[in-house]
Amino acid sequence: MSPAASVTTRRAIIAGVGASVPTRVLTNADFEKMVETSDEWIITRTGIRERHIAENGTVGSDLAYEASLKALAEAKLSPEKLDLILVGTVTPDYPVPSSATILQRKLGATHAAAMDLVAGCTGFIYGLATADAFIKAGMYKNILVIGVEVLSKITNYADRNTCVLFGDAAGAAVVTANAEGNRGILSTFLAADGSLAELLWVPIGGTVQPLTPENFDERGHYLKMAGNEVFKAAVREMGEASANVLEKAGVKPEELKLLIPHQANIRIIEATAKRLNLPMEKVFVNIDKYGNTSSASIPLALYEARKEGKAGPGDLVLMVAFGAGFTWGAVLVRL
Repeated sequence: MSPAASVTTRRAIIAGVGASVPTRVLTNADFEKMVETSDEWIITRTGIRERHIAENGTVGSDLAYEASLKALAEAKLSPEKLDLILVGTVTPDYPVPSSATILQRKLGATHAAAMDLVAGCTGFIYGLATADAFIKAGMYKNILVIGVEVLSKITNYADRNTCVLFGDAAGAAVVTANAEGNRGILSTFLAADGSLAELLWVPIGGTVQPLTPENFDERGHYLKMAGNEVFKAAVREMGEASANVLEKAGVKPEELKLLIPHQANIRIIEATAKRLNLPMEKVFVNIDKYGNTSSASIPLALYEARKEGKAGPGDLVLMVAFGAGFTWGAVLVRL
């Protein structure tokens, strides 16, 4: 077989997954003491019961490191064998350098290139699609893809409409090249619409409006969201992205073992399942335990789904997300 032919037969497989969540938990009862809300209101509208919050001193790369070690162990791969590290995050350790390079240092992955992907809640999906492309092109063999967020650092805990939604977590996947069998990423889809950026954003803290003592009290360095508009777009685009990757791969929805949607809102999850005519028994949900952990949401769910035996080797799994930007996308994989 020629080198060119061998590259075209490469498929990116998920060889290992891992996750990490802080031990501190904020329940709905805790929020009842902080803002005007109730356990019933939060559960009815979001499906969230509790979320994990990082202690002071714990940063995103710490959670990413723990999740990565688990993924590497399952893949039976040492950090030195990594070619590339991709970190999806909107809450990096520093503005510069990237969290990916900080993680590279912590892991001792001395041969890996490293970069962050800023795609909101779709960060892990963007990372998987990027890893798939690099592997199919023959450029890299072993890639570590992470979704990690410490959203508690950009959450306004005086805003009752947003503070109950978000949690902190990390999830990781080792993606490796394989030319045997039928396992691996079958199709991907990525999209964006920057014209809607101001519906979900942090307006202060960048170069347009640097954070200053004068604007600090405006709380513009926290997440701001137009909830109804985001909800409508998420329902529409997650459904379309899911249908897109299934059509590309020639797979019918009923062939899926599991749908793993971004865990932002139980109603969005249910609407996505309805779009595919899937029963909720085929949909993985853990939003009740973690809230919206943005780019960490899907790898954390994938990790738990595998631990619980809801998805295993040979199963068809569809992962789909929607996030700030707006960005959205999906990945269909045979585990």
